[in-house]
Amino acid sequence: MAKRKKSEEAKGGSPEWMTTFSDLMTLLLCFFVLLFAFSTIDQRKFTAVMKSFQGSAGVLHAGKTIDGSEYINKGLNEDKLTKQLREIENFRVMEEKINNYLIENEMENEIFVELESRGLLIRLNENVLFGSGEAELKENSKETLRFLGDIIKQEEFKSKYITVEGHTDSDPIIRSKKYPTNWELSIARASNVVRFLIEDTYVEPKRLSASGYSQYHPVAPNDTMENKAKNRRVDILILRSDFSQS
Repeated sequence: MAKRKKSEEAKGGSPEWMTTFSDLMTLLLCFFVLLFAFSTIDQRKFTAVMKSFQGSAGVLHAGKTIDGSEYINKGLNEDKLTKQLREIENFRVMEEKINNYLIENEMENEIFVELESRGLLIRLNENVLFGSGEAELKENSKETLRFLGDIIKQEEFKSKYITVEGHTDSDPIIRSKKYPTNWELSIARASNVVRFLIEDTYVEPKRLSASGYSQYHPVAPNDTMENKAKNRRVDILILRSDFSQS
């Protein structure tokens, strides 16, 4: 009777296969936790993905999304996340093309290209475009601007807005009727670059804007000749869709 009672007790509880299944699930969980720990998370992309799961997978009550927007239900986030990834890849291709051009023309130390949060930044030192205290474009700078204009007009960038920003160092300009201060000089330089891109390379005017910041947006302290040279510059910024003008 004792053996029979023990056998009956053994039939209780979960099936034996559940033990193996539970071990497998635990191992998978550990594996994905490790992958997550080693990965680099883009907060915006992560938030967008989480929103898509919480809406279309019906995690929230009545299957609503966190912010109530409709875009998640239109193709599981293709219109936001995938477009952002494609845009970044296009910027990287452009960055590589420009860097190859700079290497071929030995201009790596005069023009700097970087993908930043607002878009693709092309930074041109003063001596690439202008003479000291002047805003008229040098003849040998126009070929570089034509190259940049051709890239800006490519199909994948035709909807992007471009800001052109003029900057100076902290040294006051020798006063003249044309450029009384660094404010006038910086905006004149940006305006002349914009005008050239419109009139010579035929970039759509509505995509371009010009700004002058004088000495008030330095990239280095104005304490040495080398640093002042870094601050005398024109920045061409091709804006991401998130930062484009309306």
